[in-house]
Amino acid sequence: MKLDGLPWARHWPFTGAVLALSIFGVAMIYSAGVKNIPSPVTEGIWVRQAIVLLGSILVLIGLSQIPSRWFEWMAIPLYLLSLGVLAVTLVIGTGSGTAEGMRSFLTVAGFQFQPGEAAKITTALALAKLLARKADGPEHLRDLVWPVAIVGAPLALVVLQPDLGTALAFVGIFFAAIFWAGTPWPMILFTASPGLSLILSFSTWIWSAYFLSLIVGLYIYRYRLYLVESLGVILANLAAGAIAQPLWNSLQQYQRNRILVFLDPDIDPQGAGWQLVQSKVAVGSGGVLGKGFTLGTQKRLNFLPEQHTDFIFSVVGEELGFVGTSLALVIFGYLFFRMIRLAQAFDDPFSGIFVFAILGVWLTHVVVNVGMTVGVVPITGIPLPFISYGGSFLLMSWVAAGLVVGMARDVR
Repeated sequence: MKLDGLPWARHWPFTGAVLALSIFGVAMIYSAGVKNIPSPVTEGIWVRQAIVLLGSILVLIGLSQIPSRWFEWMAIPLYLLSLGVLAVTLVIGTGSGTAEGMRSFLTVAGFQFQPGEAAKITTALALAKLLARKADGPEHLRDLVWPVAIVGAPLALVVLQPDLGTALAFVGIFFAAIFWAGTPWPMILFTASPGLSLILSFSTWIWSAYFLSLIVGLYIYRYRLYLVESLGVILANLAAGAIAQPLWNSLQQYQRNRILVFLDPDIDPQGAGWQLVQSKVAVGSGGVLGKGFTLGTQKRLNFLPEQHTDFIFSVVGEELGFVGTSLALVIFGYLFFRMIRLAQAFDDPFSGIFVFAILGVWLTHVVVNVGMTVGVVPITGIPLPFISYGGSFLLMSWVAAGLVVGMARDVR
C-alpha cells in the first residue's frame, strides 16, 4: 500500500499540525519541570506525556481506518454510555492532583482517566447525528430543543463534579454544531441569550437595556418565530436574570474569587489573584524572543502555579516570548483552517457537523486558556489542547483527530 493511500498520510497538513503541537507540548512540559528546586509534581512528567503521545499516534492510525458510518451508527449508544460513566464518576470519582473536592476522574488499572474528555467526543457524535437528519438545518427554535437536551445532559453532570472549565467546552460543541448545521444567526443569538442575560444581570440597568433590546429583536424577527417560541425566549431570559444571585451564592468561594480577581487582580494579589498576577508577569517578561528554553525565572523559582497544565502558555510566553506564542497560535490557526476546509469538502452532513463541533471544542479551549493567562477571561482551569500536561486529555484529543481523519478518508 502506498503511503499516500493512508488517510492520516493523505491529510498530512492536519495530522502534521496535531503532531507539531503535541511534540511542542512535550518540550514545554519538560521545561516546566526544570526548576531551581525540583518538584515531584512536575519532574519527569514529560516522559509520561511522551509515552501517551506515542500511544495516541497509534490510536489515530487505527481510528483513521474505520469508516465514518460505523461511528454514525454507534453515536447514540456511545453517547448514552458516556452519560452513564459521568454519572458513576459523580459517585466514585476523584479529583486530579490539583483539583481538591472535584469528582472528575476515574482510576482504571492505575491509570487516571477523565470521562468528561470522552463525553465531548460522544456528544459531538450524537449532536451531529441528530442535526444531520434535517437537510436544511434547524428552521425554528423548537428544532433546537433536542440538541439543547443532548448537550445539556453531559454539561449538567460535568458542572456537578464541579468542572466548569470542561463544561465550557460543551457550550463550544453546541454552538459550533448548530452553526454548521445551518441555523440562522438570529436563532443562534436567541438561543444564547439566556446565558448573556445571566452574565449581564450583575447590573440592573445594563440587564434592563439588554432585555429591552431582546424584545425589539424578537419583534423584528417575529415572522420566523411562533408565539410560544418568543415567549420561551423571554421566560428563559427572565429566569436567567432571576437565578443570577442564587447561583452566585451557590458558588464555592474559590470560584467567586476567580471572577472577582478577573475584574480586579489587585484586590487579593497574594491569594486568589496570585495565579493571574504571576501569569501576566511571566508572559510580559518574555518580551519578543523570551528568556530562553528552560530559563524562565518565574517558572524556575516556582512562582507560576499550575505551570504544566492550565498555565503552560505562560511558560511559552516567558521562555519563547512573542515569537514563540505567535508560532503556537499560528499552528492552531492553521489546524482550524484545515478543519474548516475538510468540513466544507464533505458530502455527508454528519461528518461535516462533527468536524466543526470538534473545532468548536478546541477553539473554546484555546481562547479560554490563552485568555485567562493574560487576564482577558476569568480563570476556569481549562487546558491548552495538545500542549498542556494530561494523559486522558491528550489521548482524547488524538482520538478526536483520528475520527476527523477517518471521516475524511475519501476527501482529496
